[in-house]
Amino acid sequence: MDGMSSFSLPRREFLAATALAMSPLAGMPAARAQSRPARRSAIRLRLPEPTGPCTIGTVSLHLTDRTRPDPWMPSVPHRELMISVWYPALAPRRGQHLAPYMERGAAERFDALEPHRIPSGTVDWVGTRTHAHRQAPVDPRGGRRPVVLYSPGVGDPRCWGTLLSEELASHGYVVVTVDHTYESPGVQFPDGSVRTNEVLLEEFARAQREGTVPALLEKTLRTRVADARFVVSRLGALPHGLSEVLDTHRVGLAGQSGGGFTAAQSMYEDRRIRAGIDLDGTLEFNQEPNGTNLSPVATHGLDRPFLLMGREGSDHARTEPSWAAFWSHSTGWRRDLTLRGSRHQTYTDLAAVMPQTGLGQDIVEETIGTIDPARAVTVIRACVTSFFDRWLRDRNDHVLDGPSASLPDVTFVW
Repeated sequence: MDGMSSFSLPRREFLAATALAMSPLAGMPAARAQSRPARRSAIRLRLPEPTGPCTIGTVSLHLTDRTRPDPWMPSVPHRELMISVWYPALAPRRGQHLAPYMERGAAERFDALEPHRIPSGTVDWVGTRTHAHRQAPVDPRGGRRPVVLYSPGVGDPRCWGTLLSEELASHGYVVVTVDHTYESPGVQFPDGSVRTNEVLLEEFARAQREGTVPALLEKTLRTRVADARFVVSRLGALPHGLSEVLDTHRVGLAGQSGGGFTAAQSMYEDRRIRAGIDLDGTLEFNQEPNGTNLSPVATHGLDRPFLLMGREGSDHARTEPSWAAFWSHSTGWRRDLTLRGSRHQTYTDLAAVMPQTGLGQDIVEETIGTIDPARAVTVIRACVTSFFDRWLRDRNDHVLDGPSASLPDVTFVW
């Protein structure tokens, strides 16, 4: 399965989430299967520390969009989402502990799917701690702060962007990560219920049989864009003092793969989003990019700042049809960067997770590439922060001006 194209929104993301119907290890040769780690207890991961000066707080919130039924479950009258907000915080009060990487119900579902060939029971997703204090008081110093939304890849949980969220929050941003319900492997709500992605997986299997995958991918994107726009609409009403410190006039959106597609299309449809980042995601409705089902944003482009960072082996704007179209029609500031030695999942938390799993080096490199994982995290964080600093805070450190000795791992395609 890892031999599939990983640039597009398609097969990797949908199938990587389908372990109930298709184990990620199914069909693997015996030698590859032997790469499973032999462990008696699950690993509590150590996440790279954020580099900014701010203490970080986080809170999970339940949002209900009463203007639309759930597109995946028509019997559900209102679309419900779970988000996590990461923000600069005051010193935590007694009893306020570091937040877990995942909630227990969501983690159990995620782990059962053996994501990206990580055998069930290998990682203690709940016992792993972030660097954010749960429900720590918001720091009101520094005035109104810019906001960045994060949308994960199709079939991935919102926590897959924790490394970026913590980094931005440590530098003074408010970051909102979004779980797209019934598409994320498992979304846990405050009452303890967990909503899984089984319905979507069934729809995808049917679309493959009937040859209607592009239509399903378009529906997926429409749902995600509606989710993102709804969250933007709710920013000014977030509880716990958050609405008092965030600036709804300085909003950015970033995402990996399908989340990057979401960022671009959401910007096209909603001018409240001032800047966006796509981390290795196509802009067309095909399992393999060929330019036959371009999205509106690819067809018309954007007039605001946008950054693409992609894996090695794909000179996006030069060779990927949807990016070539998008670039030719865009008039806003833009950069297209390639991180040498990277793969599709280098742009998720897997860059930090995979080396700690005990899996064979062959599997690690197939998943996150040959670049040093710590270096990958450093470079991606630096580029993302530089971009949003420039366009949401008017602070230009010139990191993205062009090739430099400080970023020897980065090729400026555009």
